[in-house]
Amino acid sequence: MTSLTFDRDAASNARMGAHYDGEGTNFALFSENAEAVELCLFDEEDTETRLTLPDMEGGVWYGYLWGIRPGQRYGYRVHGPYEPENGHRFNPNKLLIDPYARQLDGTVTWNDALFGYDVASGDDTTFDERDSAPFVPKCYVTDPAYDWDADRALYTPWRDTVIYEAHVRGLTMLHPGVDEESRGTFAGLASPPVIEHLHRIGATAIELLPVHAYLQDSHLIEKGLRNYWGYNTLNFFAPERRYLKSGEWGEIKDGITRFHKEGIEVILDVVYNHTAEGSELGPTLSFRGIDNAAYYLHGDDMRHCYDTTGTGNTLNVAHPMVLRMVLDSLRHWVQEMHVDGFRFDLASTLGREPSGFEREGSFFAAIRQDPVLASVKLIAEPWDIGDGGYQVGGFPWPFREWNDKFRDDTRAFWARKGGLKGALAERLSGSPVQFDHSNRPATSSVNFVAAHDGFTLWDVVSYSEKHNDENGEDGRDGHDNNLSDNMGVEGHTDEAEVLAARRRRAKAMLSTLMLSRGVPMLLAGDENGNSQDGNNNAYCQDNEIGWTRWDTGREDLAETVAALATVRREIPVLRERRFDGEAAVTWRGPDGSEMDDAAWEDDDLPVVMDVESPEGRALIVVNGGDDAGVTLPQGDWRLVFASETEAVSLDGRELAMGWQTVAVALPA
Repeated sequence: MTSLTFDRDAASNARMGAHYDGEGTNFALFSENAEAVELCLFDEEDTETRLTLPDMEGGVWYGYLWGIRPGQRYGYRVHGPYEPENGHRFNPNKLLIDPYARQLDGTVTWNDALFGYDVASGDDTTFDERDSAPFVPKCYVTDPAYDWDADRALYTPWRDTVIYEAHVRGLTMLHPGVDEESRGTFAGLASPPVIEHLHRIGATAIELLPVHAYLQDSHLIEKGLRNYWGYNTLNFFAPERRYLKSGEWGEIKDGITRFHKEGIEVILDVVYNHTAEGSELGPTLSFRGIDNAAYYLHGDDMRHCYDTTGTGNTLNVAHPMVLRMVLDSLRHWVQEMHVDGFRFDLASTLGREPSGFEREGSFFAAIRQDPVLASVKLIAEPWDIGDGGYQVGGFPWPFREWNDKFRDDTRAFWARKGGLKGALAERLSGSPVQFDHSNRPATSSVNFVAAHDGFTLWDVVSYSEKHNDENGEDGRDGHDNNLSDNMGVEGHTDEAEVLAARRRRAKAMLSTLMLSRGVPMLLAGDENGNSQDGNNNAYCQDNEIGWTRWDTGREDLAETVAALATVRREIPVLRERRFDGEAAVTWRGPDGSEMDDAAWEDDDLPVVMDVESPEGRALIVVNGGDDAGVTLPQGDWRLVFASETEAVSLDGRELAMGWQTVAVALPA
């Protein structure tokens, strides 16, 4: 190795992590309760050299080493009190991952040495002296240089945005057009066949399930399963290594560049509410050993983690240095990786203050004032499992929010649960009860009928009950209130009549999604009738259950989505920006007159959403019941879309609507 003497004059505590400047590397780690921090360097034979960081200010330990270049592997050992009752769990026998590491050299290998206490005893107040270094991935010093070739952010307006939620690995593992070596990686994700498909269905943004490095849970490995979704973050800067065909993080940059050149934004699903270390009984891999009392929330009893996420711990974003880490991570992905936005998992947790959820809290305030972050797409999953955690409609601008009310009401309406015509009208209008306040725009609601968590769209019309036996939890996991209907047969069938009915309802639900005010989000595979065999919690199914199946025999659904995307794109009045804008909505019954109370209460009667503004006029006709006729308002009309072309026809002003269909008409 190069000279291993710290240059204290060249060192800086201004930036956290390991930063190479062309001649050497500066190392900086935050731990306000530590007594000493050792930087551990590893050579090709895994021989470890330990160096004590020489300086500390404000809890930031730092030092500069000349000659340390990209490719150098490292980790930390942090010394301090082991006092679980006071929230301190320092144990220098445990090698720790730098929270700011840009790349890791592998994955965690499960071993009892990973725990700071004697895990066999079950007593977390004991102290374990075994060395964890052989079982912990090492961090890499990286070179930030990259030729972006004039790549720029797209900033697609929200009103024009159509989101496609996908999994890096799952989207391409079964894709016949992606070469086998690239499947499951960013190289495959950004390949021409995938991009061509996104263009075909009108998607303008791909939203990826977590790509941050994450932990494979030991209890899943023991069952022969894997953490597939990735909501168990190990590091907020480093990408998941198995998503990289090349093994290098530049592959992500290459992929994002290709997406941008094709006009497609990249949004990351990020998990800043908790980490992979779990409760106080979990392993010591990074944050717990660096400064447990600072990085995690605790109750009155500092020994125990305070859990609002259901994962064992909650990240303490109220701490300024933890908040800084989260913001630095977000800026890293925007500025260094060029992503276009984020979807925040269990975002209510990030807004928790001592008094509860606070929409004007420190986390939201920090993002809203940040010139880098405030300009990208920000989407909240507006709930967690803690008290007061359900906050749909409660987030501040510029956040948009996943709207589960849209999902539930749309599913229930088309399943003919009854009494939901008014609720469907709310969803078509952009859910104003939830979002028309505080100067929020009409694009505040991210609408969806299916997402990664729950049934796929095809399973919504194919299963009345969840079938999660393969998860190894005896069916206890996953939601029971799926608002689904098997249309006469549970699961897969060859009965032509049942399959035709399922197709018709699926097309009607896709139409509702794409024609509603707000931002539509498609789950990858729904446009092809992808099924997970009735599993509504495929988090551990890194196999053909969880992967997107492209050869389903239901590819005609994609033609419906493509037609809807065209209609949405070409009719501006369907993409209204503001609730208080110039668009006027009149709700009409099947006779063309304005809806009265009796018409609203009769689910068997079609409803017409008559939208008019200076940008034009459009009629959205929804028939959730049996075959029916609709008289359109005075004027000449032309039919521009029908969810079931052979079941919908227009003769003058008389519109024949087959059962469970949707149509769009424009002035002739």
